[in-house]
Formats: sequence, structure tokens, C-alpha cells
Amino acid sequence: MPHHALEITLTRPLPPPALHRAVRLLPLAANHDATRLMTLVPAKTPQRAAHRLRHRLGTRLPIDVITTHYPDADHSVLLNVALPPAAHTALTTSARHARQTPERFLELAVHRALAEHADRETDRLDHTVRQLLAHTTPAHLLAAVGHALTRR
Repeated sequence: MPHHALEITLTRPLPPPALHRAVRLLPLAANHDATRLMTLVPAKTPQRAAHRLRHRLGTRLPIDVITTHYPDADHSVLLNVALPPAAHTALTTSARHARQTPERFLELAVHRALAEHADRETDRLDHTVRQLLAHTTPAHLLAAVGHALTRR
């Protein structure tokens, strides 16, 4: 059975005793402030692995989000979120009106939001570059960018 690398984002830092109790149930690696944990979960699919992980640790840890650590062949990352009942009801209702599953509705909403963010970021960078070019030549700006990217 394959193992899936999953990352757990916690809603708050985990105190050392709670982390030690959780490690007894499942091997976990924590970041410096114990707000993010990594683990390997055996399961046939990433979805099943995330479900299994949430079932095993969901009542013991303040889990916010579980994600697959590595993108799949389609460059997608699984996002496993436990919604409060009111949000789940609203999502289900909106998805039903759109004639979609809640998962598909949420997936499309996230893709739209990410595309809008990318467009805003492109516009912001374009505006910034135009401001810089008003005060220097393209060659000087390019040299400065190259210098900034190669410095540590």
C-alpha cells in the first residue's frame, strides 16, 4: 500500500506534552513552533489518507487544514478542511444551486480566487516596473534585478 506525505496545519501552536501524546499515535515531524506537522499515512489514495489522518488525530489536535505535501500528476494538492456546520450547509446549498458537488464547487471557487490573485499580482508588478522605468533605463533595471536575484 502506498504512503502519502501529508502536512497538517494547526489552528494554534501545540504544547510539547500534546505533541508527545500525538506522536504515540502516529509518527509526526513538527516545525519550530509546532504549528505545522508532517507525517506519512498508508492508504490507497491521498483522499483516503487525509480522511484516515483526520479520523485518527482530529479530536486530539487543533487541526485547521490537511494537505498533501507533494502535488499529484495534475500538479494539484489535496486540501482537506473540516468546515463548521453552518459553513458546510451554505457550501452544500450553493453547490446544489450551481448543480455541482460541494467538492467541485469549492475547487472552482478556489481556482477562481487564485486566478484573480495572480491577475492582481501581475497588475501590481506591472505598475511597479513602470514606475521604476520612469526613473531609469531598462538595462539598468534589468542589471539591478539580476543583481538582487543572485545576492543572498
